[in-house]
Amino acid sequence: MRRLMSRMSLTLRIGLAFMLAATTVISLTATGFYLLSQYHFEELDQHTLQEKIHSIHSLLEYYPGSAELDNLQPQLHAMLGAHETLRAVILGADDRVLFAEPQGAELPPSYPPADPEHHWTWQEGNTYYRGAMTRAVVADETLTVVLALDITTHTLFFRSLLHWLWAGLLLCAVGSAALGWLVARSGLQPLRRITRRVASMSARSLSERIDVSGVPGELVPMVNSFNAMLARLEDAFARMSNFSADIAHEMRTPVSNMMTQTEVVLTRERDMATYANNLHSNLEELKHLSRMIDDMLFLAKSDNGLTPVRPQTLALHSLIAKQLDYYQILAEDKAIDIALTGSGKILGDPLLIARVISNLLSNALRYTPTGKTIRITLNDTPAGVQLTFANPGETIAPEHLSRLFDRFYRADTARHEGTPNNAGLGLAITAAIVKAHNGSIWCTSADGLTCFHLEFPATAAS
Repeated sequence: MRRLMSRMSLTLRIGLAFMLAATTVISLTATGFYLLSQYHFEELDQHTLQEKIHSIHSLLEYYPGSAELDNLQPQLHAMLGAHETLRAVILGADDRVLFAEPQGAELPPSYPPADPEHHWTWQEGNTYYRGAMTRAVVADETLTVVLALDITTHTLFFRSLLHWLWAGLLLCAVGSAALGWLVARSGLQPLRRITRRVASMSARSLSERIDVSGVPGELVPMVNSFNAMLARLEDAFARMSNFSADIAHEMRTPVSNMMTQTEVVLTRERDMATYANNLHSNLEELKHLSRMIDDMLFLAKSDNGLTPVRPQTLALHSLIAKQLDYYQILAEDKAIDIALTGSGKILGDPLLIARVISNLLSNALRYTPTGKTIRITLNDTPAGVQLTFANPGETIAPEHLSRLFDRFYRADTARHEGTPNNAGLGLAITAAIVKAHNGSIWCTSADGLTCFHLEFPATAAS
């Protein structure tokens, strides 16, 4: 049943739901009407029987015995004969019939003990009756009074009414299903328009948006979500296009260099030293290409959550100090001081975190003017560990700060990373590694000071 419902169209589902709701309401209404009508007629019949029993008791209580009952015949006939559908029988103590209306009326086949409040029904042939029985004490004799009311008309009416109610219910079910289908089809027209609009979109029309002015309120959140998705897709396509162009540009340079140098060498006979120099030069370019390919593979794995992280407790101060030993010579050549303060422990992969530190140190040394100081600060807080790399240099415009971690992005020529030893992927890789460690990274730049801020979550060991 669930599989069948899942294959139904939304219009059909709403139509069936409308039919079910309408049929339920009509069924409850019809059932209520039928039962209330039955109850009303039963009340009328019982009232008639009780009234006649009360009247018979009132007549009998003024007579001394059943022998005088003949004197009551006219009153009893007058009182009971006015109802063509009523018959009455009065029995003596010896079950002798003392009175019958109409003449020759017979007793029911069986009747319950005398109880003025109790009524029963029975059928004789095609005729239906509702009966009542009571006992009246006249002098020393107990008389039995049995009344029978013909309810054949009522019974046949209710049977006919029940048939008509069933027919009406079936007709209403079919009609409500058709009406529900039409209402649902009309109500879902805006959804079909949106579907056609969505189906017409392609990679060339990602800049277009669905207008929400004519969309029902219930569909506005969906349309807004779809428009937001289009905006994300448009941005992703633009980034992918730019990334592809940047890859082609970055890889074309070393390939072009190798081709040019090789063509020059091959223009005429050279000595072994020239060939060796050419091969060494090509080897450097190939190493550059290899590093670029490795970096792009790393970023591709990171985008798909495939970066292998082998976490362990790391003392950041010691890890940064080891990296400083390597970069100290380069810093001394440029007369740049590096100051490291603070401490903190995180849970991370030592090789990946070392790569983050190396990328940020290399970046800071590249853009720090001679004679200035790079400050590395560690702050260990209950919320986590904050790491800041601050270096003097040219201020980066605010519109570039959020895109510094994009692949191959160039803020300006002053911060151009595309050197022969750097493909412009360092900050992108840094951001990917920090994200893989559930951390965050951002950049601020003002008044000639650029800071890269990293935040890692707290650990039990920190």
